[in-house]
Amino acid sequence: MKFEDFIKNISSTIAGLAVFLLAAGMYLTAKGFVMDGNGNIVLVSQAQAQEPALQKKELDTNLALPEDHVIGKSDAPITVYEYSSFGCFHCADFHLDVLPKVKSDYIDKGLVRVVFVPFPIDKPSMDAALLAECVSQDKYFAFADVLFEQQRNWGMARDPQKALIQYAALSGLDNERAKLCLKDDNKAREILGNRQNGISVLGIQGTPSFIISDKNGKELIPGISTFEQIDTILAQRLKKLNQKMSEN
Repeated sequence: MKFEDFIKNISSTIAGLAVFLLAAGMYLTAKGFVMDGNGNIVLVSQAQAQEPALQKKELDTNLALPEDHVIGKSDAPITVYEYSSFGCFHCADFHLDVLPKVKSDYIDKGLVRVVFVPFPIDKPSMDAALLAECVSQDKYFAFADVLFEQQRNWGMARDPQKALIQYAALSGLDNERAKLCLKDDNKAREILGNRQNGISVLGIQGTPSFIISDKNGKELIPGISTFEQIDTILAQRLKKLNQKMSEN
């Protein structure tokens, strides 16, 4: 065998192995598996159980935060600001799996309100955020659910923008209006301004990140991924609020 043929065979084998590993990784991720710190393939739930305690950061109580997209009663004692990207897998997991439990246990009981703050991490997620601003605002969260549910479809599409416009059409946003929304510089500046403020002022380094706010102060907590984590945080906050009320 010639040396050139040998090199070609080796290159083909390596390329084939790379494709196989990439496909295997995507398949395992889709099935709920990840690789832990020791190189072992485990269920996502097992990997999350191995994660260190959540890091918390106290924030200035006077900070002004966005209030555009809200679920819950205006007089709820606790506000959770959810900084999230429509293109982030972990954000989708929180929004689809954890938020409904927060809604039933806290929001529907008037204890918590949640403010969704779009924090795009790339152009497709920016396009998704812009389109979400243009759907009828009483359909904003329903459209957000669709974006997260179909995240892999539009995120891996050859033309993500075209796919996003099709999903927006299902929420009542016609094609021409959708195209105009994607060119709305004022709304784009507002979204990017909130994103930049999140980075430079709040110290957000990844999505999803959360700010828990009540009369006792504001606290940045990145990486909440399970209901158990946020349930513990909210229960502790409510307990302190109730103690202060009883003391007064």
